[in-house]
Amino acid sequence: MADTKKGKTVTVEQIGSPIRRPGVQRATLIGLGLNKLHRVRTLEDTPSVRGMIRTVGHLVRVVDEK
Repeated sequence: MADTKKGKTVTVEQIGSPIRRPGVQRATLIGLGLNKLHRVRTLEDTPSVRGMIRTVGHLVRVVDEK
């Protein structure tokens, strides 16, 4: 909780297509706010968000961590 109060964020960009991927990976991308190529989202840096990024790590790239 202390990290979220400091306002730490992570910016991710979708670099891979969810076509021919398991449904859970597609749902994870939608949960991150990514559903089209090259879309960028800035999210709170929480353990749950990090886990989602790790799940679809081959489809996204971390652009910036603050």
